[in-house]
Amino acid sequence: MNPLTSSAFQLPDHLSAKTDPMLIARDEQQFAAVAENLELTIAELSGRLDAELKAPGGTGQQAMDRDIEVHRLSARLRALRRFGLDLCLGRMVRADGSEPVYVGRLGLTDSEGRRLLVDWRSPAAEPFFAATHGNPMGLVSRRRYRWTRGRISDYWDEVFTADGLEGHAALDDQSAFIASLGSERSPRMRDVLATIQADQDAVIRAGSRGALVVDGGPGTGKTVVALHRSAYLLHSDPHLGHRRGGVLFVGPHRPYLAYVSDVLPSLGEEGVQTCVLRDLVAEGASATVEADPEVARLKSSADMVKAIETAVRFYEEPPAGATTVTVDWSDLRLSADDWAEAFEAPEPGTPHNEAREQIWEKLVAILTDKYTDKCTDEYTDEYEGDVPPEQFRRALRQDEELNAALGRAWPLIEAADLVADLWSVPAYLRLCAPWLGPDEVRKLQRADARAWTVSDLPLLDAARQRLGDPEAARRKRRHEASAAAEREYRAQVTENLLRTDDYWQGMIMTMLRGQDMQNTLVDEDAIPDAEPDLLAGPFAHIVVDEAQELTDAEWQMLLLRCPSRSFTIVGDRAQARHGFTESWQERLERIGLDRINLASLSINYRTPQEIMAEAEPVVRAVLPDANVPTSIRSNGLPVVHGSTADLHPILDAWLAAHTEGTACVIGDPAFRATSRVRSLTPELAKGLEFDLVVLVDPEKFGTGVQGAVDRYVAMTRATRQLVILTSP
Repeated sequence: MNPLTSSAFQLPDHLSAKTDPMLIARDEQQFAAVAENLELTIAELSGRLDAELKAPGGTGQQAMDRDIEVHRLSARLRALRRFGLDLCLGRMVRADGSEPVYVGRLGLTDSEGRRLLVDWRSPAAEPFFAATHGNPMGLVSRRRYRWTRGRISDYWDEVFTADGLEGHAALDDQSAFIASLGSERSPRMRDVLATIQADQDAVIRAGSRGALVVDGGPGTGKTVVALHRSAYLLHSDPHLGHRRGGVLFVGPHRPYLAYVSDVLPSLGEEGVQTCVLRDLVAEGASATVEADPEVARLKSSADMVKAIETAVRFYEEPPAGATTVTVDWSDLRLSADDWAEAFEAPEPGTPHNEAREQIWEKLVAILTDKYTDKCTDEYTDEYEGDVPPEQFRRALRQDEELNAALGRAWPLIEAADLVADLWSVPAYLRLCAPWLGPDEVRKLQRADARAWTVSDLPLLDAARQRLGDPEAARRKRRHEASAAAEREYRAQVTENLLRTDDYWQGMIMTMLRGQDMQNTLVDEDAIPDAEPDLLAGPFAHIVVDEAQELTDAEWQMLLLRCPSRSFTIVGDRAQARHGFTESWQERLERIGLDRINLASLSINYRTPQEIMAEAEPVVRAVLPDANVPTSIRSNGLPVVHGSTADLHPILDAWLAAHTEGTACVIGDPAFRATSRVRSLTPELAKGLEFDLVVLVDPEKFGTGVQGAVDRYVAMTRATRQLVILTSP
């Protein structure tokens, strides 16, 4: 379809009344202007990007500025090409009689400066999401569009005053949000931006300072809020821009990230880093679940993470005796006080492995002073030593006793080695975690100390953060040696030229001999670095979804990456598989957060009343005070109970009757998934939603809180139909 010559509206026959020109003529004009502007803007940005890519790269700040501009232009082009007219979410008609305001995923302005689309994250767009009949925020009416394959397949008008009725609005018996809930699910989260409700919008636009807890039961839109808040904050809060750390979004599991992967780009934001907790540590890719619940409990405490500090300190003790160093046939003595002074040299917060280089530099300075003093005493008051500084440093690097002493007192350590020692050396674990009893110490020991589990990951992460990269110092040392050799070679070449050139060339060569010019001939900054870890932080803000599942130890992984303590914490205490007896305030204060604000979402927009009527007693049996939301939808479809033998006939019948939408079988590992029917465990279904959910033998999910929560979570994944099958 060419949006300049064809209508943007393609409504089905039963909605033909909505195609009345009085209702849509203004929209058609606007869409024509948007389409024309999109074409011109894309052409202009493409030209500017091509010019930037063809221009010389430059060096230093010039190169950095060019790269930033290329990134900005590329991101803007991707966003504009991703959508056509469906950039537009809806429009607002104001009571002051001004032109309608059209709200879009991105802002768009024509060549004359007329605003065609207002970015949904801007303050001007807030009434589109937040206006209610109790507080219309200056609106007469609000229209929301449903787009299907680039055309409007339906739209809804909400009228806030009598002035908005006549000739301006097509009224339905459902709002856009409720109507959108009836559409089929897809493998990825549907676009719900246009149908955000006022209670959700208030949370999305809340400030970023401190920790905001978004507490809500199934179907209340917690994930919608979390994703939109990520995009909103990064766009609107100057404290959270990419150069200030940006935003990290942490999801509960990999299927969840796949499910929501299209949402942030569709909101006009590609700059949010997304991950699951496993991604924060290299060992997370192959880590298994801890087999012994008691071992998992012992490792989950924040105290165990803090034990890493003691474990590292064990390797930071200066030698108690003196060390003799031989340089230029002179013996220099490092006393215990000299060692202690050197060990105090690292700047606070310097990782252990990087601090060793600062200690080495301090030792060099101390020994240089000792050597100079000794030479002065033995020869003349003006004697400064026979050995040039570089040669002196090389001599110290080659001194076996000095290097051995430093290696024993402050060794370079790998994080995996440190944590593995805790699980294989009982005395070391007792030293680092003295609160553990003898039985607990024995329980934590294992034959293969490196058989990493998910419970080990916070400890590995803390160790890696505290230790730093053991290769960094080696890389720097190799670079320094290479640069020194290069300087020596160039100095020799210069000397040879000076001996052979004539007078004028000799003057030029004399300039080359200068130290400043010599330094420019060697790239001192070209130290080969390891690939940057995009998840290492620090981040300016972190959003955590399904946060009720995090252990105290796992919280430490996130706190390490967010010094500002700016968090959005999304979860439901009633969906915590291992129980959540505290309040959010108590839990978060205990793990180290303060300035905590709580926002509650209590309306279940997703799950029909028929399903919630059966799901609520399941969770209340073990958690009487569970925050079970109120469902506002009823579709007249009762929960179906049957035999496991009915599984395939039920799915076949549903697929035949529904050409779109997705289903999920929960609790049958043997079931083979298809393109439209997933097969998941209750744990991996968390955060997802499906049109049809079939539970297989839910009583086998487990007992106690975990079993009840798994059943409750699994039941509330369904947006239309729930089927429960049991074995005969």
